Order: sequence, then structure tokens, then C-alpha cells
Amino acid sequence: MRILAVDTSSAICAVALLENNILINQKVLDNGRTHSENFMPLLDKCLKEMNTLLDDIDLIVCCIGPGSFTGIRIGIASIKAIAEIKNIDIVEVTSLESLAYNVENVEKSTIVSMIDAKNKQVYSGIFDEKYNLKIPYLADDINIVIEKIKDYDNFIFVGDGSIENKEIIIETLKNKKYKFVSENLNKQSAYSAGKCGYDKWINKKDIKSADTLNPLYLRKSQAERLKDAK
Repeated sequence: MRILAVDTSSAICAVALLENNILINQKVLDNGRTHSENFMPLLDKCLKEMNTLLDDIDLIVCCIGPGSFTGIRIGIASIKAIAEIKNIDIVEVTSLESLAYNVENVEKSTIVSMIDAKNKQVYSGIFDEKYNLKIPYLADDINIVIEKIKDYDNFIFVGDGSIENKEIIIETLKNKKYKFVSENLNKQSAYSAGKCGYDKWINKKDIKSADTLNPLYLRKSQAERLKDAK
């Protein structure tokens, strides 16, 4: 199965081409330009390098968030258009699931994906060693998130939210077993999204169409929060 995986949910714009769960090609840009400028040229380059057409794609894996509101919208809108024109099924993957797939060899571990949402706020997902979600996704103050997960043990923390709040995590979980992944694993990866999407496809989970694919924000945008505060 030829899979196209995309992730525009963070500052990174990423596209990957996979054969089942094996990476064929991946393109990543983190140059400060907007995803609206980056995404389609990056996608085109990724496909052309492998002499692949959109007509050759069997499945699209799309990261739906949480993360950058603008980035998520750009990625989803583009994938909706491609999927509708080419009649390709989509598997939705959250950015927190994708981060969890950055981590391998996780036997008997609790994977904690964390995305920094600024001002000590994080998006977080808690997964078992088979990448199954243990509790509903969290979007809250880091102290509240840690309080909700501290009954678990043998943590592996991944994502920029864990690095930003590392001191708080260490202090709060000082009697627990935990570790932080290496720096290069804390960024979003279209390849990891693709691996997650392939597993979901095999298990017939979260399969969408252009009409049913929707973003996952977990909280209101800053503009919406300011409007509500008035």
C-alpha cells in the first residue's frame, strides 16, 4: 500500500511517502515560512523524487491536531481537496498520537506526549506501550496534567511541551520512574504519522473521507478566548 502522510500541525511542514509502514521518502521544512507557501511545493517534491503521482496513492494519512490552528487548517483543507478529486480514503491521526510513534521499544511504559501551548499550558496524550490512549486528551495547565497522570509509572516523555516544562515534571514525579526522549524525537514527524495511520488502517479505525475529515483543536483559539473574555 502506497501511503502519503502529511503533518502541518506545528511550525514544521512535513510530508512522507511510505510503502505500508516503511519510509520511502520524507520532506521537512522548518524555515519560518508559512505552510500555505510550503505545503504544495513540498508535497510535489516528495512525490516527484520517487516518480510517484497522486494517482498512485492508496491512502492519505492526515495529522488533524492539536497544535497550530492555522497550520492545521491549511493541511486539512489541502488534503480534503486532494482526497475528493482523487477519491482517496483518509486516516486521521492526532499530533499527540504521532509524537507517541516517535518512541520505539516502549515495553511496559507509559508514553506521555506533550505539545507546548504557551504560558505553562500543554496539550497531552497518555498512551500505553501499544499506543492505545489511556485517558481522554488533556489541554490544561502543566501542573493539572501532571496531577492527572501521576498514578501511572515508568513514563517516557516526548514533545516540546515536556522540554518546556521539564523542571516541573522532574520535581512533581521525583518518586516515579521516568525518562525524556532524545532531542531529535521531540518534533512532529510525517513518517510517525504515517506509521500510526497504517496501524489504524489495518485495524479499520479513524478512516475518513473528504467530507468527514475535521480538525482537532482541544481548545479555542486565542482570538476566541479574548472575545469570550470581553
